[in-house]
Amino acid sequence: MSKDKFLKLLQQELDRIDGVKTAKRNERIITGFTKDPSPKGIINGKEVLIFNSNDYLGLRFHPELLKAEHKASEEFGTGPGAVRFISGTLLPHKQLEEKLAKFHKRDDAIIFSSAFATNLATLFSLIVGQSKDSVVDNDVLVISDALNHRSIIDGIRIANHPKEAKAIFEHMNPADLSRILKENVGKFKRALVITDGVFSMLGEIQKLKELRKVISEYDKKYERGILLIVDDAHGIGALGEHGAGSEEIEGVQADVLIGTLGKGLGSDGGYVVADQVVIDYLRESAATYIYSNSISPGTAAAGSAAIELLSKKQGQDLINNLKANIVFFKKLVKDNDLKMAADSKHPIQPLLIGSPEKTKALVSFLLEKNILVTSINYPVVAKGADEIRIQLSATHTKDDIKQLIDALLEARKSIEF
Repeated sequence: MSKDKFLKLLQQELDRIDGVKTAKRNERIITGFTKDPSPKGIINGKEVLIFNSNDYLGLRFHPELLKAEHKASEEFGTGPGAVRFISGTLLPHKQLEEKLAKFHKRDDAIIFSSAFATNLATLFSLIVGQSKDSVVDNDVLVISDALNHRSIIDGIRIANHPKEAKAIFEHMNPADLSRILKENVGKFKRALVITDGVFSMLGEIQKLKELRKVISEYDKKYERGILLIVDDAHGIGALGEHGAGSEEIEGVQADVLIGTLGKGLGSDGGYVVADQVVIDYLRESAATYIYSNSISPGTAAAGSAAIELLSKKQGQDLINNLKANIVFFKKLVKDNDLKMAADSKHPIQPLLIGSPEKTKALVSFLLEKNILVTSINYPVVAKGADEIRIQLSATHTKDDIKQLIDALLEARKSIEF
């Protein structure tokens, strides 16, 4: 059959991916977790220390989140039943949105099924509007940081915006953003500046204060102004005195802040916080909100419990533990002359290896030592910039971190890096 020719083509592409050792589909199966305070999973019957999780505060097994999830599931069921405009909004969803808005000091919040779905719908809605009948036109310049996450890139792509109305500013370079805005004054009625708050491959924190200064300089030169949109998926729960993310440490607010509950907040789903009019508009225009089920009521309740926890001593202790672990890890790295890909102040600590073969070998070596890490290879990172993305948690002990460092030093004797 003719379709066999296409299937053969797909197999050739899979063979090519396997040949360059960048395959991602052969995930290891975690069959359970231990009851240890340290993050440990079970793989092939062995307990392994987890150093590749976005659960920065260790909240996904926290008793308060588990209790809240269980209670809400008993009261509201295991799923939402339908999309919200059809079957109505369940109380746990509304309560979560209220808590998120208060936590981020915004008018309101809207939750989505995932952070990826949040970016796709939010960017599409703010670039081109809801439909051909919408009064929101696409007379907008869209400006994106050069290393933004794939979800941002795809959110811009699906808007099908003209090439001449899109621009990329040099990574974390406010001066280049200024150049682009200056060159386009008078050409567009409005502009969107879109960036990650934390860049997940290197743990870099965007210069939001400087970006805001540049935007303020040019805002009045665009008839409908300039919006700063920040996806702070890796910042929330991991950065700031209260875990509020890159905005907290930079001392500025985005016009539209996109976040996730599935990383530092130990739950699942994505969300947006912003002015009331923006949130109301997204409820009327964001397709992945209108036409897709929300997170389960239990998941929403767990998210609310996470937000509440951050205001308590328990939450503050976890934030302080995470900061201390980052400092301790960086000291051991420096003392042992390990080559990092970036000087990260975030729990993401990227160890530069340089080749996919070596990163795969190191992952296998560490797994033999009962340590789980992940290799990051092209095209996620540039060729020759292959890395092991080490991710620290508040629940790691000093002994856990030392065990990782000792294993890396042993591996260095046979794998050059």
